[in-house]
Amino acid sequence: MQEAQRARRAFIGAWIALTLAKIAVAARLPLFVDEAFYWQEGRHLAWAYSDLPGLTAWLARLGTELGGDRLLALRMPFLAMAAALPWLLVRIAMRAQEDEAAAWRTGLLALLLPLSGTLGLMALPDVPMALATVLCIGAGARLLRGVDAAGLAWLAVGLAIGALSHYRFAGTVGAGLIALLCLSRGRALLKDVRVWAALVVGAIAWLPLLLWNLHNADAGLRFQLVDRHPWSFQADGWQFLPVQLVLATPLLFAAMAAAGARALRPGSAWPPPLRYFGLLGAVSTLGIFVLGFFTDEERVSFHWPLPGYLALLVAVPAVLAAWPRWLRRATWALALAGLVAMLGYYVALSVPAMRQASADSRFYPRNFAGWAPLAQAVRTELAKLPPGTRIVADDFKLGAELGFALGDADIAVLDHPLNHKHGRAPQLRLWGLDGASAAGWRLLVVAPDDVRLRELLGRYHAVCAMLGPLPPPLRTVSVDHGATRFLLFALPPERAEGACVTPALAWIDEPSPGQLVGRRFMLRGWAFKDGVGLDRVEVTLDGVPFVHARYRVLRDVRAYWQGTTDPQHPHVGFEAGVTLPAGLRGRHWLGLRLHGRDGSSEDWNGQPFLVRE
Repeated sequence: MQEAQRARRAFIGAWIALTLAKIAVAARLPLFVDEAFYWQEGRHLAWAYSDLPGLTAWLARLGTELGGDRLLALRMPFLAMAAALPWLLVRIAMRAQEDEAAAWRTGLLALLLPLSGTLGLMALPDVPMALATVLCIGAGARLLRGVDAAGLAWLAVGLAIGALSHYRFAGTVGAGLIALLCLSRGRALLKDVRVWAALVVGAIAWLPLLLWNLHNADAGLRFQLVDRHPWSFQADGWQFLPVQLVLATPLLFAAMAAAGARALRPGSAWPPPLRYFGLLGAVSTLGIFVLGFFTDEERVSFHWPLPGYLALLVAVPAVLAAWPRWLRRATWALALAGLVAMLGYYVALSVPAMRQASADSRFYPRNFAGWAPLAQAVRTELAKLPPGTRIVADDFKLGAELGFALGDADIAVLDHPLNHKHGRAPQLRLWGLDGASAAGWRLLVVAPDDVRLRELLGRYHAVCAMLGPLPPPLRTVSVDHGATRFLLFALPPERAEGACVTPALAWIDEPSPGQLVGRRFMLRGWAFKDGVGLDRVEVTLDGVPFVHARYRVLRDVRAYWQGTTDPQHPHVGFEAGVTLPAGLRGRHWLGLRLHGRDGSSEDWNGQPFLVRE
């Protein structure tokens, strides 16, 4: 009894602390691009959308209707769902094991597992899908003990919520059916007509999604099942395992693996409900792992195994009970450390100085950065342009993020590879948000960093084909030393004629990123601007113009940038002898300010270097 009380107190204390921490972080964490698009979908209510069923958008709309277009309001329904999950797991575990202490430990594990402990910080479909998973596994365990109305109702409700959350929930349903088929009681259960009636009721929730696809050339299904993945073997699929070892913490991952292995073992002595949790979790997680070898180059997202983990957590206390005391303590400590680290990561995203420190890293969180400065710049430039000027975004990310910041869910968007890659192009067409056909004065917003550098010139030429030659940008919005950049252009109602004029492209060849230099060094690179060419190149030090480079040095880059039309090729190189101020030490940033022959001025992203002590 005392052990159960201690476990209960630990759970309640951790739940209160984590809930308050998540609310504080969610109120400050910059909006993620997918969240912004779900907000936009919520402003255009429908039964389903091109990327997802409708529930995520409906919840986003509910939050903002109650609390306004604020970050915390948008996320509050998802935070509430996530807060309920550990309590539901406790209830399920108590019914499955009749061990109160183990049940409270299950809930505590759900709080400490980083993937579930941080659930709800963002308005994402994984939250209602996780809730649906817990409802379904709880219903399954209850029905294994005996078919009753409550178990059938919870099964139908869970299936309906899952169907309205994500296409991916079909995998959870499949894993649950396989788990039941592995149990004699489960096979008997699947012969009960009442269970099939509940399954049918839950399946009805798929109808809006199926009807949407029927009326839209199967766009959503084709994106999720065909276009999104190559469905050919990807050798780097093995990377899933070390990623999960880190995200689930090694010892807790080992405990979940042990629970799955024990459940899979023929003749397992575990009671049917407990074995059911282990089987479902093992099948689901192994399925995701195998899928990782056949998906797109970004592979399976790190959070996809969460439904399987939630099922396994119910069985984990039984595994931990057999471990030595020191190993159990190490498991709890590592899980807590992992949760704190992941929360710390989200806090870092919220603090500009901390985010800026990762500007030259492959882990730089571009999808969270720069939206506030961009929105302010757009407001400023809109005020200078004729009334009725319409914003045109280069891709869906820009359109959705600016829409949330400016309270406009109908920002026009150009056709862009990202719109197709993320399954948003059909939805934008349905809303009539074709940026290429927007009339009148337009404020064009372009995010060069949304395209890989080698594809950027081609993207600029594609924009020219849609809108005509681009005028000099009104301004460059540069964030985190240029790791995130936005270009703003004012386009008059009449399309400009002539050859394509693009923003500039540049690169610093010397010094290389992160290179250690003395007080004096040579800087070399190349820069060009299609259509008109560049007039001069300035070198910036920590964002401030520092020295003029000698431009039009022989540097032929046409072999790489095929199709470029800068009239000054092959003389597009620059060089400068740099003498740093006395006393300058440590890490600093070199950048470029590129002045076009059309009067344009653009800041190019910075590059770190180190000055000798």
